[in-house]
Amino acid sequence: MALRVLGRSGIRVSEFCLGAMTFGTDWGFGADEETSRAVYREYREAGGNFVDTANNYTDGASEEILGRLVAGERDSVVLSTKYTLCTDPDNPNSGGNHRKSLRRSVETSLRRLGTDYIDLLWVHAWDRFTPVDETLRALDDLVRFGKVLAIGVTNTPAWVVARSAAIAELRGWTSFCALQVEYSLVTRTAERELLPMAQSHDLAMCAWSPLARGLLARELTPEREEKLAPVVRRARDTAREIAAELGTTPARVAIAWVRSRGLLPSIGARTVEQLRDNIGALAVDLEDDHLTRLDDATRIRLGYPHDFLDGLYERRTLPPPVAPRDTPATPGPARLRT
Repeated sequence: MALRVLGRSGIRVSEFCLGAMTFGTDWGFGADEETSRAVYREYREAGGNFVDTANNYTDGASEEILGRLVAGERDSVVLSTKYTLCTDPDNPNSGGNHRKSLRRSVETSLRRLGTDYIDLLWVHAWDRFTPVDETLRALDDLVRFGKVLAIGVTNTPAWVVARSAAIAELRGWTSFCALQVEYSLVTRTAERELLPMAQSHDLAMCAWSPLARGLLARELTPEREEKLAPVVRRARDTAREIAAELGTTPARVAIAWVRSRGLLPSIGARTVEQLRDNIGALAVDLEDDHLTRLDDATRIRLGYPHDFLDGLYERRTLPPPVAPRDTPATPGPARLRT
């Protein structure tokens, strides 16, 4: 598995991230510790070094299991976890972007993970109330203390992330090095603002749910298939057609498409077999025709102001667009730095 540089952090991560939301059975759908260990070992033997969890995944069991799995090889693994979502329904300050939530979460995560530092800490979501500069200052303090090495953000509007980048640069604070978004053949709304923003700020891009919560991988009954949204059916049909042509699986085709867009997929697996299938996407070589068919099957309208600007170009009310070197002429996904 090849390595990539995670944005401006300088940290080398594998081209697939192992999502650990399935570590633990507390939510009723994950894997027990023995199976989680087998999945983790399979990922490591394939060359992976980047594992992602969160303080709330399987009510904390994910971090605890992961801590035991990385024991003895901590320095060779890039551990990322998240904070913000509530972990105690009776305590309103158990979640949020503020310093109290952050301190409580990080101290708990460090204890569960059995480590004294977190490689990458994600802001799990924008809480809409904590001022951005308060969040950034609190995160910067953790970096200066050595408890966190790099910071990222997910599930947050593009304008908030862009404002955060400006504030961090102005005040000399640690800035976000990565952005994690939901992205797949089925869910492409991040193309409107988030991906172009990430590209302009040189943020590494990670994609969660690249298989659309498994809809692009598993077989469904005819009755269930009929109830799917049209965009899901188009994505499934096109991925299956191309998989048949290439002698591979639809899941690998779907993940290979995400990789072709410049994003680093976060893959979660409940079994070793699922993980092997997903990692097999590294061997899938999608040709231009395949990429075009997949892109056309689920293309979204970018909406205003993009459609308005396209009209101006078409009517020659604006000068012809000229793409700078190595930059797409139209909004597209950020590329991981190599």
